[in-house]
Amino acid sequence: MDIEMRAAELRAELNEHNYRYYVLDAPTISDFAYDKMLRELEEMEAAHPELVTPDSPTQRVGGRALDSFQQVVHRVPLQSLQDVFSPGELLDFDRRVRENGAQPEYLLEPKVDGLSVALEYENGLFVRGATRGDGQVGEDVTENLRTIKSIPMRLENAPASLIVRGEVYMPRRTFERLNEERELRGEALFANPRNAAAGSMRQLDPKIAASRGLDMVVFNIQYTDRPPFETDSAGLDWLKALRFKVIDYQLSGDMGEIQSAIFKLGDQREKYPFDIDGAVVKVNSLTDRGALGETAKFPRWAAAYKYPPEQKESVVRDIVIQVGRTGVLTPKAVVAPVRLAGTTVTSATLHNQDFISEKDIRIGDTVVVQKAGEIIPEIVSVVREKRPEDAVPYRFPPVCPVCGAAVARDEDGAHIRCTGAECPAQLLRTLTHFASRDAMDIEGLGPAVVEALVNAGMVKTPADLYRLDRDQVAKLDRMGSKSADNLLAAIEKSKGNDLSKLLFAFGIRQVGQKAGKILAARFGSLDALAQAGEEELTAIDDIGGITARYLTQWFAAPQSQHLIAALKEAGVNMDSQSAPVGDKLAGITFVLTGELSSCSRKEAGERLEALGAKVSGSVSKKTGCVVAGEAAGSKLRKAQELGIPVLDEEQFLVLVGERDGDGDAVLARLNK
Repeated sequence: MDIEMRAAELRAELNEHNYRYYVLDAPTISDFAYDKMLRELEEMEAAHPELVTPDSPTQRVGGRALDSFQQVVHRVPLQSLQDVFSPGELLDFDRRVRENGAQPEYLLEPKVDGLSVALEYENGLFVRGATRGDGQVGEDVTENLRTIKSIPMRLENAPASLIVRGEVYMPRRTFERLNEERELRGEALFANPRNAAAGSMRQLDPKIAASRGLDMVVFNIQYTDRPPFETDSAGLDWLKALRFKVIDYQLSGDMGEIQSAIFKLGDQREKYPFDIDGAVVKVNSLTDRGALGETAKFPRWAAAYKYPPEQKESVVRDIVIQVGRTGVLTPKAVVAPVRLAGTTVTSATLHNQDFISEKDIRIGDTVVVQKAGEIIPEIVSVVREKRPEDAVPYRFPPVCPVCGAAVARDEDGAHIRCTGAECPAQLLRTLTHFASRDAMDIEGLGPAVVEALVNAGMVKTPADLYRLDRDQVAKLDRMGSKSADNLLAAIEKSKGNDLSKLLFAFGIRQVGQKAGKILAARFGSLDALAQAGEEELTAIDDIGGITARYLTQWFAAPQSQHLIAALKEAGVNMDSQSAPVGDKLAGITFVLTGELSSCSRKEAGERLEALGAKVSGSVSKKTGCVVAGEAAGSKLRKAQELGIPVLDEEQFLVLVGERDGDGDAVLARLNK
């Protein structure tokens, strides 16, 4: 078959399977078969770039990271809706509609709690997508929207121009998985799926957005040059025929039926993959909408019914402490079963000690419980007049309930954490961090493999990694002999890492990569560092009092001493193998921007730091130099505006001694 015809055939088949999987939720081939077809197309396009088309499935991920988002003026404003909070207000809305002469049929749909965006198509091809912003002006997030596989890149039998509006959301299951992964990596957790969706859509690197598993549902035609529809529902049906994922809707001309449907939708909200924060009621007739018009803020033909949080009384039977993967102790109230928002609630989050103390929540108390955001049960207040006489204030335990290590409160927050280096509750996160690239850099030991090792009982501390049995590892699911050999080789190789990487791998609070390098260079060995007191540590540049205290406490803890002894016995290097090779760039702050052909920006930063420089991520008046590679953007422009010296890649390589040239002359430019 002709290669161009085969590429077209693959694109059509892959797009069809994307539609069946991500829109219809009815796949017809296996993931393996899909991946095989996609790889064939990728290889074909790599060998023949002229075959790449904008709607190719290979183009959903791979756009270059941006320096900033461009503004987009919406052709048709993305309006907000007037909120109503009670059946009475909903009846008032119905009365106002009828007073204007309409005999309405209403369209009811769930109000998705996500990020509103507009998608633009020209001659059936997706050309641009933008956030709502203030309704008039949004941000161009086209590359991130391309990564959402339920959004069609090309429409068949479409008009010359089409703009649709929808809601980008993160499915609840995806949100839970994302937060689990972030907790393993020690990253801040997203508060809710909406925040996660919004944060993902505003990532400058489309590859990050692609990894977040976002989805989108369409609910409106903003503009089209085709003949107008008579009703909104006819337009939605047309969009569905174009293969958009379209919002579910119901129709009725009776406001009483609409109210009943709203309450039923609220009770069944957990059947949806996305969070909903209400229900939208719209006049279905587009002619009636035109007659009703709009105010300066809202259309008169629609309203958003917001569900009030359902509250009920229950009794706190116990308060239990859970230890998270990052060591944070989280209290949970065990309450007498109570029905809320369609589900039976038996527990409620208490957040932290400050929350408990502020509300004075005690075991035995009668409390008012509601679902925060209609999802997470929480205690709103205590019914003091029903408090038992023997109820006493609750206080956190002084030691971890899992491993018995001392707990400590964060200096900058309300969290109380377990300080145990070998705490079982933190094991998954501890091992994942220990093996990560910037720590011990054990290739092949990602979260899935870590979890398999832990579940098999083969690893209880990081030191156990160096005692793994090859045959047992090979028997793990999806491992095999070759993978086991590769993993054990990577683990063995990590024994020779520099002390700085081991220090970072320990996960000591406030000891990151930079502090690890500074401490390794200053003390030369782990034993010497372990003997240092707070006064000696704080005398080092960039090591503050809080970090010094965390270090001394960590080395003094029995679990830390046990881990160090086990790692020594396993043959893990405890000495510094390198130190800064000079200080000729001391006192100069560099910012790297654009793409370098000779190395990554991370590697370039390490070379600068080895010469005493500091590397920052943003340009300010304190910046001493900007190194600009290909496709440098806003950081380069800001440096030029501030008159900050700029080096290209060749000048940078001369400065760090990796190209022949007058490095002193380059340095002199920076010291003027």
